[in-house]
Amino acid sequence: MTLLHVGILEELGRDIVAWTKGLSPAEKVLPEVASWLTELPVLQGFLGKSDKLIPLGGGRLMGLEVDVPQEVHDYQALLVQGLHVLFDDLGLDNIDDFILSSPALGYKSPRWLPHIAVGKARTRHEPIAEIAPVAIEFGDSRIRNQEALPLP
Repeated sequence: MTLLHVGILEELGRDIVAWTKGLSPAEKVLPEVASWLTELPVLQGFLGKSDKLIPLGGGRLMGLEVDVPQEVHDYQALLVQGLHVLFDDLGLDNIDDFILSSPALGYKSPRWLPHIAVGKARTRHEPIAEIAPVAIEFGDSRIRNQEALPLP
């Protein structure tokens, strides 16, 4: 489950440089974002459950909608607040607009929906499907592809 998607760091850097019209250069942006990411607190493992298969990505993918404990929602909100602070420090204005329009970030909605992508939809307009309840155990949070981050 993705708690915060930042995309490919170099692409996010290009989005930030473009948004700030070059006032925040890539050589400043990339190390700042990488440092921020590596300093994020770890969310301890938790249990979730799902009883729905839902369309994602405009109907091209299907995923399990996951019910998670409130502390997971709180942690995800903390990540987005931290992202706002980071972007403010990097000189961005209209940060919510940037988050929703950045191709690298890939946000389609300001509302986070906990889910696990499970595969392609059979048709483009696949309906929501009720399934037998499934318990899901999540490990501690981590940065996927952390080895691709630039060294400080």
